[in-house]
Amino acid sequence: MRMSSSVFVLDNGGWTAKVGLSTDSPITVPNSIMKAKSERRRPFIGNQIEECRDVSGLYFMLPLQKGYLINWDVQKTVWDYIFSKECCPINLSHTSLIITEPPFNFPSVQEAMAEIFFEEYEISSLLRINPSTLSCYNYRHKNPTSKCCIIVDIGYSFSHIIPFVNDMKIKAGIRRIDVGGKLLTNHLKEILSYRQLHVMDETYVVNQVKEDSCFVSQNFYNDMETAKLKIEDNTIVKDYVLPDFTTIRRGYLTDAGTTLDQQVLRMNNERFSIPEILFHPSDVGIRQMGIPEAIMDCLKACEEETWPHLLSNIVLIGGSSKFPGLQNRVLNEVRSLAPIDYTIKVHLPEDPITYSWEGGKLLSKDPGYSNLIVKREEYEEEGHALCYDKFDI
Repeated sequence: MRMSSSVFVLDNGGWTAKVGLSTDSPITVPNSIMKAKSERRRPFIGNQIEECRDVSGLYFMLPLQKGYLINWDVQKTVWDYIFSKECCPINLSHTSLIITEPPFNFPSVQEAMAEIFFEEYEISSLLRINPSTLSCYNYRHKNPTSKCCIIVDIGYSFSHIIPFVNDMKIKAGIRRIDVGGKLLTNHLKEILSYRQLHVMDETYVVNQVKEDSCFVSQNFYNDMETAKLKIEDNTIVKDYVLPDFTTIRRGYLTDAGTTLDQQVLRMNNERFSIPEILFHPSDVGIRQMGIPEAIMDCLKACEEETWPHLLSNIVLIGGSSKFPGLQNRVLNEVRSLAPIDYTIKVHLPEDPITYSWEGGKLLSKDPGYSNLIVKREEYEEEGHALCYDKFDI
């Protein structure tokens, strides 16, 4: 069988889409349409936001809500941009597409997705797959001796804990926590607006504040005591210099009290109390387990003989796994919950955001890839039922 001339990998995340041909490196594109106060007439699609002079008060139109695709007009506009000359100019009719979807995606969304790609974009073949499956493939490729792994995907809308045994997803073991990067940014906006400065409309800037300032505490109560001290004795407090969009394009952290003429946010216990929600969702009224408990709970759905293998291959992916200290904290907490004779290892890839995309790139070169896809001729003949049978959600 002659393979399509190229494979395009589209990891369609809630905050960013990771895109690119399997022969290239991934490009990260904001998966949204943004409107700015400074340029009211022009919508910014994807990476066009870099052309915006002033990103304060950005208004976002997101295609995904709670991780599921609901706004097709926005999503189609972003996809059009991704396949345009401006981003990734490709000949779709000679391209095989790998696109990611969340676990337990709705059949109506899957059907519409297949319809758009086959009938409107006229791609030559399609593979719809979970990002965690691609991450497992990537991990197994780099660690061929490990037969099992737990993928902890801390994304934008929520976090998934997904166990794999012999490359097979154990569906009964999948756990979802309704905490992700979006909730953390929104909570930080509320705290800062209450304590210091009204930033409820500054999602873009506060998201950068979170990325640049926050870390995961290794001892929450000790850090809380430190945060109560005066500035000269407090090792946690920092000032975040806000961007003014003339000389400063992106804000930055600096020692407290050292800047005089710029607008700053004083970041103290917010720096570690925001990521703490990943471990204690009940702090913001979400009655669910934190990540370490969810990892242990997902084990109970797997065969007991797989437990030591799963616990020694925990892989963190997703944008929110980049908080400094997260890997160590997950390791320590799972260690305290797991039986003493098991080895616990938590792996954090070099770039947890593009890890799934890299898995798709590797999968596209697999000899068995042609057996996973649905070709356009097959789709025209058998319709969506074939996609439903072939793709594992």
